[in-house]
Amino acid sequence: MIPVEEALARILGAFSPLPAETVSLTEALGRVLAEDVTAALTQPPHDVSAMDGYAVRAADLAKVPIDLEVVAEIAAGALRREPLRPGQAARIFTGAPLPPGADAIVIQENTEAEAGRVRILQSVQPGRYVRPAGLDFRAGEVGIAAGRRLTSRDVGLAAAMNRPWLKVRRRPQVAILSTGDEVVLPGEALGESQIVASNGFSLSAFVTAAGGQAVHLGIAADDRGQLDAALDQAAGSDLLVTSGGASVGKHDLVQGALVDKGMDLDFWKIAMRPGKPLMFGLMGGTPVLGLPGNPVSSLVCALLFLRPAIAALLGLAEDLPEETALLGRDLDQNDERQDYLRARLEADAAGRLTALPFERQDSSMLATLSRADCLIVRAPHAPAAAAGDPVKILRLGGPLLGI
Repeated sequence: MIPVEEALARILGAFSPLPAETVSLTEALGRVLAEDVTAALTQPPHDVSAMDGYAVRAADLAKVPIDLEVVAEIAAGALRREPLRPGQAARIFTGAPLPPGADAIVIQENTEAEAGRVRILQSVQPGRYVRPAGLDFRAGEVGIAAGRRLTSRDVGLAAAMNRPWLKVRRRPQVAILSTGDEVVLPGEALGESQIVASNGFSLSAFVTAAGGQAVHLGIAADDRGQLDAALDQAAGSDLLVTSGGASVGKHDLVQGALVDKGMDLDFWKIAMRPGKPLMFGLMGGTPVLGLPGNPVSSLVCALLFLRPAIAALLGLAEDLPEETALLGRDLDQNDERQDYLRARLEADAAGRLTALPFERQDSSMLATLSRADCLIVRAPHAPAAAAGDPVKILRLGGPLLGI
């Protein structure tokens, strides 16, 4: 068995960022930017008013109150090229460009309007209530750096910068194959010793949440003919993910089928729990990640290994955010495998975060994983821990974690 860290390093060594493709702004949400987005214009393009009121020359307001001649009315989108002269003002509205010569805004609450004139009741300093040209950004400035997963805020900024098309990383095509005679699709008739397959659906959802495009190949029975046919369907994928059959028992045929297809097996078996029978190799240049068949093991391994593999294909460097919480109950000394315990997060009387591991940690118990808020991470040979001791946790949930 190899350590988790070594397994991850060997997996990531097989991946590099995918080529870029161009998409419209309406398709950009959640995609990973492949090149910087620079502003095609300056925003705002002129000095503009931040309030409704009057554009003035601040020097005219040394003594107030003072009456000024109103020589124009300027709405947002309009532009007055004739400059203000001493003793003049322009009625102006939020977002409208200041006329030449004006350097401040007096809000309308501090004025008294008369026919053709306005009485200014309060003086202002130059720049008051003025948004200077380029306040938001200037033409040529980098607004969004390459390597960022685009949010709705980013899409809005790109639109404001007049960039209707963006270069993003192509979505990784991840083929997902479930195996085993004992599993059937949801809704199908169940034999007495069969169970409903969940891994293909949970892994497909996980891939989508991580930014990939899942290709669900269905279920292949423990039959070499079916396995070979299913593996052929994965041709052209950026990554093949299998679940189940990765061990070397009499009925575990996946590893042998892959090797016969030309897979160069890098490793299988990791010193972790759940998820010991994890397999990785290259089949004709296509990385193959063989996940355990148990549903919890499959998803925990997806979190630790599939997520960073997809991130590497997208050119991302997303690390799992580690936190510390207080242990909610005593734990025995750990063995030689790194442990990932499903746990609930609670706040104690002092408001401190407490992680309470479930009593049963069987890797077949998907309902427990669904109710968990985090995984408690325990290093190999970790000593016994008492309630209240600090422990490292990985939170579950959210679009980046996928489970």
